[in-house]
Amino acid sequence: MTEAAHHVHQPASTHIATLFGIGRIRFAPGTFASLAAYPVGWWLGLLTGAPGVIFGALVAFAVGWYACSAHARRTGVKDPKECVMDELAGQWLALAAIPIVDGFFHWIPLVAAFVGFRFFDIIKPWPISRAERFDGGLGIMADDMIAGGTTALLIVLAWWLKAFA
Repeated sequence: MTEAAHHVHQPASTHIATLFGIGRIRFAPGTFASLAAYPVGWWLGLLTGAPGVIFGALVAFAVGWYACSAHARRTGVKDPKECVMDELAGQWLALAAIPIVDGFFHWIPLVAAFVGFRFFDIIKPWPISRAERFDGGLGIMADDMIAGGTTALLIVLAWWLKAFA
């Protein structure tokens, strides 16, 4: 079986955990997954506001917890690098804080949400790093949710302090 055919015949949980193959990109799969999260997160935000994006992030967290747990068990790796569903959930949580001005997201916090989330996800300062200690899919997903939540809080604070004016 070719490598491409092998990927097609994977369980649904693997397709979800890898965001339908984005996690298999050799260079910066997490960054590509965060970028891929933007169009749907942006659309959710415009249609439903922050509550809808937060709800979407929580659904993605729950689905990702299951899918990443199953994929990690199947591969025997605690946190497989190809599991990038966590980036989608965390990035959506960061996007929930973006203010909508005149019917559109304000562009500066939109960029800050991406940069901030990637920074916290890659550097993993405390308490983000501590969340990786959880077993299975929870450990895979939790650190990104905390990174997204931290980014969202900083964006709200910066908006409140008028730092994006």
